[in-house]
Amino acid sequence: MKALLWSLTLATALVFPVVYFIKENPLDATSFLSWEEKKAVAWQRVRMQVNPGRKSHLEAFKAMQRSSEPIRHVKSRVLLGALPVEKKLLTIGISLGRRPRGSALVHTLQRLFLASSPAEQRCFTVVVQLADPDPKWQDQTLSSLSALFQPHVLAGRLLVITPPPQSYRPLKNPKKTFRHSPACGAFRPEQNLDYAFLMNFAVNCSDYFLVMDDDVQCAPGFVTHIAATLATWEWTSWVTLEFSQLGLTGKLFRTRDLPGFVRFLLLFHQTMPCRYLLSHFQDVLQQKPIQFSPSLFWRVGNASSTQDKLTSLRETEPEESDADSPSNPAATIYSNLNVTNSSTLMNAYSLDRTVFSTREATAGSHLTVILDTPARVSRVQVLTGSELDKESRVKEGQVELGYDTTNLIDDCDDYVLLGLLVNGVLNKQVLSEKSAKKVKCVRLLVTATLPSGFTLRHINLWTR
Repeated sequence: MKALLWSLTLATALVFPVVYFIKENPLDATSFLSWEEKKAVAWQRVRMQVNPGRKSHLEAFKAMQRSSEPIRHVKSRVLLGALPVEKKLLTIGISLGRRPRGSALVHTLQRLFLASSPAEQRCFTVVVQLADPDPKWQDQTLSSLSALFQPHVLAGRLLVITPPPQSYRPLKNPKKTFRHSPACGAFRPEQNLDYAFLMNFAVNCSDYFLVMDDDVQCAPGFVTHIAATLATWEWTSWVTLEFSQLGLTGKLFRTRDLPGFVRFLLLFHQTMPCRYLLSHFQDVLQQKPIQFSPSLFWRVGNASSTQDKLTSLRETEPEESDADSPSNPAATIYSNLNVTNSSTLMNAYSLDRTVFSTREATAGSHLTVILDTPARVSRVQVLTGSELDKESRVKEGQVELGYDTTNLIDDCDDYVLLGLLVNGVLNKQVLSEKSAKKVKCVRLLVTATLPSGFTLRHINLWTR
């Protein structure tokens, strides 16, 4: 009898919060979901209250990740452009609100397209979400974007949307977080919902989704860098790859993982800003951030367009630092390149100002650094082309890391792609558990013939 009473009590404790949540929160973010979706979100919240332990959170979120689907009843409206006919590699999402000091969106879009070659532009679609319902502001923004970026709109590279009208309902009892004023407290939940709607729209647009702010500078060839990284991490489990430390900017998702994060944002949208929610989401599903350096995106100007004053974190354009010098441990250099009379292979690896030059280089040519003792490499820098003659750089090439499992003397039997050279340069650092694996070989591979050869200034390694 006691067992029966306990079961009834527990059932009542679980069911009542669900019914109460659904009926007493008409202005909540879930108010425009279907009855089934609303129940799923409510049950998830109840489970979090009944089972507050981290292990329970882990299992609940993993189950949510497996079962999540796009929110079917949330339909964003397309204001400009049209969805591409074919699925792209990448969707770049920008959520834009009306700012007191204006927006740098136009400059950001110009930089984004200028930093990408025509081939790279065919790989992505930019989705700009106008997250303010004011019709006058929307019309002005659409008029500006249509006039300045018409070729990209017609080519399907630029799309402008707006969230469903229900998303602009006033928030019920907005919570103050992180000692913010009431205005900031109301702004953050709305921003979380904006990101949720933007990501929900992008689920079926591409294979990957990249978040970007509206006042950001892009590194040239950032699409190629990201594609090369994806090739390296294709068979590895991850939730986000981070190409910048600026809030959500530069965070890359698989689109198949977006529904889980969207529901996570809806569950906890009033608790904290989006980047902190992402940190908790990663902590449950990925454990540690996977960050890449140097950053591909950095802030332009002193203030974030998101008006986020929680931290003073600000990235600027990457610069070389003399304080952090490469170590270049003892190694032997092998190559099938035709070396000029005045050059030696070791010039490419020495830490002085000597350079290595070739007479010609065919596709498939390589220069390989083989460490005497395998080491944990945290950063690799390859600089080609002289300071006076940019034509002497490697226009198409890649850098690979090699691992040895069969004790080869002059080569490695397992290579993975680290990245592609952009404008003859690669400067890359991976901050993750992957960097704990000891590297034996670093190989520069030429992928397109250079009849006049090239100049290699440095291959620099940082080890731990």
